[in-house]
Amino acid sequence: MKISIITVCYNSVATLGDTLASVAAQDHPDVEHIVIDGGSTDGTQALVEREGGHVKVFVSEPDKGIYDAMNKGIRRATGDIVGFINADDFYPSSDVLSSVAGVFEDPGIEVCYGDLCYVRQDDTSRIVRYWQSSDFRPGLFLRGWCPPHPTFFARREVYARHGLFDLRYRIAADVEIMSRFLEVARVRARYLPKLLVKMRMGGTTNRSLGNIWRQNREIADALKSHGLPFSLPRFALSKVLSRGRQFVARPD
Repeated sequence: MKISIITVCYNSVATLGDTLASVAAQDHPDVEHIVIDGGSTDGTQALVEREGGHVKVFVSEPDKGIYDAMNKGIRRATGDIVGFINADDFYPSSDVLSSVAGVFEDPGIEVCYGDLCYVRQDDTSRIVRYWQSSDFRPGLFLRGWCPPHPTFFARREVYARHGLFDLRYRIAADVEIMSRFLEVARVRARYLPKLLVKMRMGGTTNRSLGNIWRQNREIADALKSHGLPFSLPRFALSKVLSRGRQFVARPD
């Protein structure tokens, strides 16, 4: 079972090395690592050439944003399974992809996802927030729930059937596509209760209150566009409560 892992980056020389190393360390025997760079000028390309000997595809050119870059990666992917690991993210153990492959041994499973933790920029051993996901039930996206996108793996044929990232959404296209797959298309998904990704704090969405507001507005628009009965008070309250728990709760 080939797994295509797509990394999109732009001027990420400070953190991309950890991403590359964590993919190279995976014990799954068939991994296609695709790196889509937005035309970096900080030495990112040299870093990939120096430390990315396992990288199968490297593209460095201007794009229309992170989701356009992700679509480029999907179009180049040849694996049975497609996943994403961004330049601020890394796998915490060498068995992440083999664990994911084990889930997809069930031919009926189309999507798999797990847990993610946010760590400090300057000390990745320090957990700031633990995003423990759960089994999907219809209607959960309307309550502010979604899987952590860097832990989200789908069969490549799911993208062929149900489409790529919608570029109308600048910050929330990842939430839109997961809701399209799970809430609308009802693909068969399985939650893998395992820490799959560590992410450094300070990503695009969480960088400012303005971005958080814009993301939630885009999520509302996306859910409404799919004909789902969106309620702002229910969505906001549920999301605040769930996010708050992530800063204090830790799984056993």
